[in-house]
Amino acid sequence: MPPIDRSDRSVARAEYSLLAELQPVVESNLDRHLGVAKEWFPHEYVPWSQGRDFEGPLGGEAWTPQEARLPDVARTSLVVNLLTEDNLPGYHFAVAEFGKDGAWGNWVNRWTAEEARHGIALRDYLLVTRSVDPRALERARMAHMSLGYDRPDGFSAMHAIAYAAFQELATRISHRNTGHVSTDPVCDALLARIAADENLHMVFYRNLVDAAFELAPDTAMAVVRDVVTGFEMPGSTIKDFGRKSAEIAIAGIYDLRLHHDSVVMPILRKLRVFEREGLGAVGEAAREELAGFLTKLDTQATSFTDRREGIRESRAKRAAAAAA
Repeated sequence: MPPIDRSDRSVARAEYSLLAELQPVVESNLDRHLGVAKEWFPHEYVPWSQGRDFEGPLGGEAWTPQEARLPDVARTSLVVNLLTEDNLPGYHFAVAEFGKDGAWGNWVNRWTAEEARHGIALRDYLLVTRSVDPRALERARMAHMSLGYDRPDGFSAMHAIAYAAFQELATRISHRNTGHVSTDPVCDALLARIAADENLHMVFYRNLVDAAFELAPDTAMAVVRDVVTGFEMPGSTIKDFGRKSAEIAIAGIYDLRLHHDSVVMPILRKLRVFEREGLGAVGEAAREELAGFLTKLDTQATSFTDRREGIRESRAKRAAAAAA
């Protein structure tokens, strides 16, 4: 997607115009969100009785790897999810840039406050249960946040909204499946609570995309095409993200098949992307490109699941041989 020339005032005006038209929809969906969102408290999901002082000024006990009771892949996924949440200041700035007043500004502040709870709860859980090396975790946080976050070139306000719809659903699934593989009921309950927030956020952003299709169908279709074909998770700048995401995928926490079947396609069906009429040449071309990409994505997902079975079989054989 070519970068937007923000020095061109006409481009800048166009970037904000659709969001301005969507303000009444933003307001009604914010009211809806506040009506269904449930208040919850991170401290109630953390097993504080398991906590002990760490080494340092308080003279506690140094962390040892033997204390990490969670499966390795669950810890990896939890840390990736936490570091992603830690970069919240960057995400806030990226979306607040489109407007800090009115309904949009109110939503951005509310969304940021809710997302902040997730990082608080995840870090408290990991440290209290001594599931990760606390020094390594803090160094990873510093390194990741020091990189900041920049929305991709070419992302307009509408791109940010559409991206958030897909990303929030992807995050919900990642959290939920991480809880399942953790084998810890406390962790599972915490991540289920966080996942419920992410689902409400997804609905908010998806409803805005749906409204954009009614206002500017060609623009909305082109934006959805851009977001789906160029999608990557916001934590992709985490150190060793490729290796970590591969392990997460092999474990079935989040992979191409889930991305296609449980994230992309449900949202596209809800938006009636392939049933809409009245598109112009730009919208029809974008829809055709999107359809072609989805065919390739489906093929790649099938190929990955086939390869994963082979990887799992090889690992099982090695484990059996080592135990013999």
